Amino acid sequence: MRIESLKLGASFLLLQLAAGVVCADPLLEDSDWLKTMAFAGHQTNYCGVFVYQSGGRVEMSRITHIADRTGEHERLEGLDGLKREVIRNNDKVWLYLGDKKVRIEKRRAQRAFPALLPEQIQTLKENYQISQGEEDRVADYHAHTVIFQPKDGLRYTRKMWAHSESGLLLKAVVLDERGRVIEEYAFSQIEIGGKNIDRKWIVPNETEAARLAGQKNLSPLPKASFENAPSGWQVDSVPAGFKKILEMRRVIADKKLPVVHIVYSDGLSGISVFIEKVSDVTDIPGLSGRGAVHMYNRLVGDNLVTVVGEVPPRVVIQVADSVRYAGE
Repeated sequence: MRIESLKLGASFLLLQLAAGVVCADPLLEDSDWLKTMAFAGHQTNYCGVFVYQSGGRVEMSRITHIADRTGEHERLEGLDGLKREVIRNNDKVWLYLGDKKVRIEKRRAQRAFPALLPEQIQTLKENYQISQGEEDRVADYHAHTVIFQPKDGLRYTRKMWAHSESGLLLKAVVLDERGRVIEEYAFSQIEIGGKNIDRKWIVPNETEAARLAGQKNLSPLPKASFENAPSGWQVDSVPAGFKKILEMRRVIADKKLPVVHIVYSDGLSGISVFIEKVSDVTDIPGLSGRGAVHMYNRLVGDNLVTVVGEVPPRVVIQVADSVRYAGE
């Protein structure tokens, strides 16, 4: 459950586009530029190495992205720790872990660096102010800097560096209330739009994936969740601007019963609420966090409520304290 939750921050990790354009900067007055930023991560061909840093944790990955007439193809390779690789062909995902174990799963709607920006700009304007920062260089490319300042204290400030020609996001940071960087994604090197980018890894179908993995048969994972299933649980104190985008009961490997999972987003930040049946729980960890992601647990009867979000600590506490069972 915690791995799924943290994907909102990373591998849900949860950074995207924002806010109210009330300034005289020509760059920011042009909404087409903001749309370019939002779509660049999906429409641009690129290959590069980026570094993710949060709470003392540092990870390095190589990402290759190809957009062609058949759709989007993406390869993400971990460059430290256990060998791991994720290959995506549109909404189908293949996971390769160390010893060539493979599994197939359908990709859910989520964003990951550098495709972090939402396609709907208007929603963000309700919660953030936008301003242009300094011109800069990232990975030896000229970049425009954009700052997204929240209109309240219930979310973090974001600062993003976008390639001045393609709009592709090259760097993104999350800042706390004192302006300190608490989470960062940044390309250390990247090739944008090159025709020489390797495409041999693109996997056309499940049969080919099985062949490449050295397996004769490749079976899909068992159905892991049940979409559009009202849970009967209510969250009364979600911060303004956050909208429910998902509610399901999902099966988790080490859990006997399905876990309720509710997701809220303001376009930039995400909050996940997990509710699971428990017994004989004597030690509830309460509040914990790393970097921009915080988690809070509390008991509601014989249910453990866990709230995870890329928001300030008081927000996950506020949300968790408002969770109640309203009946189905």
